[in-house]
Amino acid sequence: MHTNITAVIKSLPNKADEMKAILEELAVESNKEEACLQYDLHQDIDEPNVFIFHEIWRDSASFDVHNNSLHVLKFKEASKTILLETPAIYIMNRIK
Repeated sequence: MHTNITAVIKSLPNKADEMKAILEELAVESNKEEACLQYDLHQDIDEPNVFIFHEIWRDSASFDVHNNSLHVLKFKEASKTILLETPAIYIMNRIK
């Protein structure tokens, strides 16, 4: 069964452009993963420091591999001083 993820990432308000660049790189690298079925990055129009990923992984094991990948570790290091709060990660079941 596929693993569906929604991740909400908030940067400090004055660091939105910096965070966007970091997340764009993360999206490019994540989309290269064989088990990645979808990895879409969105930016809130009214609050540009709020970003949302919609992800679909082949299965939960694939998502675990992704979370330990070099590009995720690089994201964690690059973003730690510009995060407003800890990212919210939701593992979802697709209803329809």
